[in-house]
Amino acid sequence: MSFWPSVYNYFIIPLFGIGVKIASLFNKKIKKALEDREKLFDELKTQLDKIDKTKPILWFHSSSVGEFEQAKPIIEKINSKKEYNILASFLSPSGYYAAKRYEGADIITYYPFDTRKNITRFIEMINPKFLIYMRYDIWPNSVFELSKRNIPIFLVDATMKKNSPRKFPVIKNFHRLLYNKFEKIITISENDKKGFLEIGIDENKVVVAGDTRYDRVHQKSQTALKQKILNENIIQDKKIFVAGSTWSEDEKELFPALVKLHKFEQNLISIIVPHEPSIQSLEQIEFELKPHVSSIRFSMLNQYNQEKIIIVDSIGILLTLYAYADVAFVGGGFKSNIHNVLEPAVYGIPVLFGPKFSNSQEAFRLIENKGGFSVKNKFEIYRLLRKLFSDETYRKKIGNNARNFVEANIGATERIVKLVQNYLN
Repeated sequence: MSFWPSVYNYFIIPLFGIGVKIASLFNKKIKKALEDREKLFDELKTQLDKIDKTKPILWFHSSSVGEFEQAKPIIEKINSKKEYNILASFLSPSGYYAAKRYEGADIITYYPFDTRKNITRFIEMINPKFLIYMRYDIWPNSVFELSKRNIPIFLVDATMKKNSPRKFPVIKNFHRLLYNKFEKIITISENDKKGFLEIGIDENKVVVAGDTRYDRVHQKSQTALKQKILNENIIQDKKIFVAGSTWSEDEKELFPALVKLHKFEQNLISIIVPHEPSIQSLEQIEFELKPHVSSIRFSMLNQYNQEKIIIVDSIGILLTLYAYADVAFVGGGFKSNIHNVLEPAVYGIPVLFGPKFSNSQEAFRLIENKGGFSVKNKFEIYRLLRKLFSDETYRKKIGNNARNFVEANIGATERIVKLVQNYLN
């Protein structure tokens, strides 16, 4: 019981600290996170002074933006009557700054560097009633300290891949100690539950509830459907293709297929939403398309003149744009990791993506449910898009499969909140 905490605190954490400082010399994001953390406790105190002290604090920790999106349905359900103060902590600057716009949290803070001294100070300041870790970003000293104080800890939307390093010899022993200090580990599937049991976690602690991403995407889609961001005169009687969160590696394969497709589909409008709409990336997209297909930037649509491709030069509207689509392509699969395939699937449209999707269980399952396709190159993209846009019956069949897949997996939030409330009451 004392061996692994000693190894962690006297060996792993010092090495990790050195590594982070070295990495900050080359990585602006890491440097920013370190600089911000210098005033963490002062800013935390300022926020704590402003909250209603009669309400207990529920602590939610997320690594970054994506994980916090999974936490939001739980936060909103569990605190629907405003009985608690919600504290959200983050590892990354992107999650920290994005959350500042979220009205459902009372305190937004970085997670402190995971030393015993820092964590003890942090926990004594906030005195949480509960901690929920989202998905995977677990920090041992907070687990050890909260366990000593008998403060419940949950891991939500948990996964454990078949080849996870957490199952490796020796490392497995450490994770067995760590995870057994949780009250509940709530997994997204039976296979994930099996993975936790394989490393020796108490069976009574591991529960399958599903993935809150489905709930969150469905929730956001209902709001998006009410928003009108495209002029009806532009899209009326048109077929719409949306390519979301694309990188240059995706565009290299996608654009030749689109150019060819537009020769046959005269009634098609394609909307390209680059992952990073920098001036450089926007100009590069325009340069590649200009000789073949007319294009216009989203911000210039008041001057629309029958252009075939709309290039989105703003952020935060992708989910709403998917609502207009007949077919969607999700980027990242030709680079390293695919982005969120559920965002278009929730609208009942076929979803295409590149071959690198091992990070996404939803992509695997979307293929299994015949609502999505992985494409390997520009030739496959073209053939599939040609069939989908020329055969309306086929397109609608695939789209219905996608919608049914998402809707069949809604409900994880309800199950998770019931489990949590057993410890809050």
